[in-house]
Amino acid sequence: MKTFIIGLIIGVLLVPAGAYFAARLGMLPVATASSPLPMETLIAKTALRAKLRREAPKRAGVPADPADLEAGAAVYKTNCAQCHGLPGQPQPAAARGMFPPAPQLLSADGMVTDDPVGVTYWKVKNGIRLTGMPAWSGTLNEQQMWQVSQLLAHADKLPPDVMAKLQ
Repeated sequence: MKTFIIGLIIGVLLVPAGAYFAARLGMLPVATASSPLPMETLIAKTALRAKLRREAPKRAGVPADPADLEAGAAVYKTNCAQCHGLPGQPQPAAARGMFPPAPQLLSADGMVTDDPVGVTYWKVKNGIRLTGMPAWSGTLNEQQMWQVSQLLAHADKLPPDVMAKLQ
């Protein structure tokens, strides 16, 4: 039993010490072109989902009416398109070098229309650590953050006037 306890203590100490020395020796991936660490993706996604479940608003702060969707399109085009792209356009240069890649939110495979609008709003307001997604709460006001969130929540069925603003 004593040998087991000593082995357990050494094991518990060796893992953090090994990680520390790997970091100090520059052996951990830190470049955006590097693959994630084995548990990095799992831990980050688990923490984000838990935070969103707890903090994302349940009700939208603005309606998804044409005026708010058009205002959201203007906010998106000015602040979001440089990473998340525009409909029918190639992926922006900034997005090609990001890790994880910035989703192209107005293309069919990158839309977040299945997310509740409050989840998108939380991401816009707070940003997401270690992804390149900044918090916009210091730049945009509440109404603008809700408008762009409504735009993204309805990206698959935007009225022609709103789509025209995004061109």
